[in-house]
Amino acid sequence: MAGNDLAKLPPHRVAHAGVARTYQIPRPFTSMTVRDNVAMAIMFGRSPRSLAAARRDAAGPLDVVGIGHLADAYPDKLNLHQRQLLEIARALAADPKVLLLDEALAGLNPAEIDNAVEVIRRVHRSGVSIVIVEHLLRVVNQLATRIVVLDRGTRLADGDPHEVLTDPAVVRAYLGKRAHA
Repeated sequence: MAGNDLAKLPPHRVAHAGVARTYQIPRPFTSMTVRDNVAMAIMFGRSPRSLAAARRDAAGPLDVVGIGHLADAYPDKLNLHQRQLLEIARALAADPKVLLLDEALAGLNPAEIDNAVEVIRRVHRSGVSIVIVEHLLRVVNQLATRIVVLDRGTRLADGDPHEVLTDPAVVRAYLGKRAHA
């Protein structure tokens, strides 16, 4: 990041460099409240704070993702969408410069996807760069300013979303049809 190779750094050093990520399947600490799940990320993020300060500051990321009202709930009481929003809040709590979202919308219904897209836009407007791995073209069309398509680990296309999504090789690889047929 910023010209530095982070590939061989341990995870905590990558986080301190300003990179946070979410996981496709959220796995919050079930014995801790939503607030304390976020507080843990603050305590060990780029700007570590005490438990009391982290609990207080957890309100910020929870409000950004729209689940501040669930701060005292336990994760097992949340639905999938709320757990995915908690996953994003935990990543934001680390104060990232770059946020990696790994299929953060998997399994959501259309209304939840629309809500999550708005949350991601809000995060981006706050100055956080976002790299998203996503298979829902509707989401990619709404969020992407640049698309990189990989096929079996090889870059198939890279560039403007409209151009990439109409590229014959991309259409063949991901839609299983002849391009322009």
